[in-house]
Amino acid sequence: PPPRGPRWPARPRPPPPPRRDLLLQITELHRQYRARPLGDGQLPLTLDDHDSSTPPSGLPEMTSREALGAELHILGIDVSQHLMDHHHQLLRELGATDAAHLKGLRAGQQVLVAGVRASTQTPPIASGKRIIFVSLEDGSGMVDLAFFEDSHDACAHTIFHSGLLLVRGQVQRRGGRNTVTGQMVWDLEELAAARRDHGPEAARRLLGADAAVPPAARTEPHRTITHETGAEMHPWADLQPAGQRAADLTKLGHLSPGSPG
Repeated sequence: PPPRGPRWPARPRPPPPPRRDLLLQITELHRQYRARPLGDGQLPLTLDDHDSSTPPSGLPEMTSREALGAELHILGIDVSQHLMDHHHQLLRELGATDAAHLKGLRAGQQVLVAGVRASTQTPPIASGKRIIFVSLEDGSGMVDLAFFEDSHDACAHTIFHSGLLLVRGQVQRRGGRNTVTGQMVWDLEELAAARRDHGPEAARRLLGADAAVPPAARTEPHRTITHETGAEMHPWADLQPAGQRAADLTKLGHLSPGSPG
């Protein structure tokens, strides 16, 4: 083997400062940069004015919820943990099933699933019906759901205006994998707030109250659009409804007043 050179002892690295302190330092650097007059010509690339020995602020370290909220607000993505991690206890109490275990359920079984709304689609259907297709991501995988017209009155608004969803539905076997036909949907953040403020029973009561919604009345035949292929399309198919196709991660998670964190 070739001779090895001398192995210098690694210089010990100081522990990183708390995240709150880093955010404060970044804010201060931005403030100094914006206040600095700009000269003509090439700008020098110097870091001489950066003091690496900034004394600690004395602020408490961020909680995991606050750190996640800062990541979502600044980066628009959850880095240190998954957005659903803080809801695992609630989902266990409600008896929800994650994507990893959904494949083990039998067709026709009632199920509760939850996750971040990754996508929402209302494509044209040859029958002229309008179906809302939703994909939820829960950290263990993806859950694909379909909401048919008889559920739209109770579910459509929550689907398009909430980023974290809890869905009750029926397992269906399609294309060699399990999907869910949605029957009722809740804003998961509202359930989590009820549990935090009033205990687990409050979240269960919300599920029970909404489950008692009477079935939708029979709708009259609606106007359809005849496609050049001869298919009948719902007039609202493939139109962008109010709300967003996917969850806006920057609006999810906990944020303290003021700057992130």
